[in-house]
Amino acid sequence: MAATSFKLNNGKEMPALGLGTWQSKPGEVQTAVSYALQNGYKLVDCAYCYGNEAEVGQGLKEAFASGAVKREDIFIMTKVWATYNTRVEECLDKSLKALGVDYVDMYLIHWPVLMNPNGNDDKFPTLPDGSRDILRDWNHTEAWPQMEALLDTGKVRGIGVSNYSKKYLEQLLAGCKVVPAVNQIENHPSLPQQEIVDLCNARGIHVVAYSPLGSTGSPLFTAEPIVQIAEKRGVSPATVLLSYHVARGTTVLAKSVTPDRIKANAEIIKLEDEDMKQLRAYSDDLTAKGELKRYVYPPFGVDFGFPDKS
Repeated sequence: MAATSFKLNNGKEMPALGLGTWQSKPGEVQTAVSYALQNGYKLVDCAYCYGNEAEVGQGLKEAFASGAVKREDIFIMTKVWATYNTRVEECLDKSLKALGVDYVDMYLIHWPVLMNPNGNDDKFPTLPDGSRDILRDWNHTEAWPQMEALLDTGKVRGIGVSNYSKKYLEQLLAGCKVVPAVNQIENHPSLPQQEIVDLCNARGIHVVAYSPLGSTGSPLFTAEPIVQIAEKRGVSPATVLLSYHVARGTTVLAKSVTPDRIKANAEIIKLEDEDMKQLRAYSDDLTAKGELKRYVYPPFGVDFGFPDKS
């Protein structure tokens, strides 16, 4: 049987599968969150930047009112946005208000970069030439003491990072008091990010995978080894891709607003060693050919230290 949760370095249990809410359209998020929580999901991933936390909050409220789940049964994860990295608690308070909860189970630094907090937009300030308004003399490690301080407020149960490469994570670990509990990264067989995963595993940092199907259009559904394993096991390519992460010891975020797909995504299976060996060989082959594919890379104009820039 596939794992249903993983123990974090702060002693808390994190579900192996979560509902992602990034790019979910207005009017769809509330129903998706409510349906997922009433049908077995225990983790919801949010972010201030997504602009839909109020709707997520309505979905939470609806699910709690149904009696199917209680707040203490649910793991809520959200993130401080890049314009708030010098005022972390302010962003957290906005998220808590929108979500309608007193605390979140995990709070992450969304990206290790600071966009101008006094710029021309709350989330995406730009310069006159249209590029992102980045304060380049700011060091990402300056945000972490603020994150650590949140642990004493009761507003968060755990803290972590997102989109941290090996380079950035090593810089943070060199001076932190509290080791991040989580690093949320884009992850799938065509972007295994093995060096980051290995560092996280060595330091007890739990990896959370987003875009597990390879982004919009699910391009990995037609990859030969994934199709072969799906046919052999009598499941869909989506099930293979989601189960791949759980087999790696990683929590996976599946984004959908369709009830049937939300339910189908929850059907995680235990992949055999032979299946994982086949998927690793596929990733190794892409690595050797220089054909790894990153789908999420925002136009910050910053080198985040990822070995693959595709």
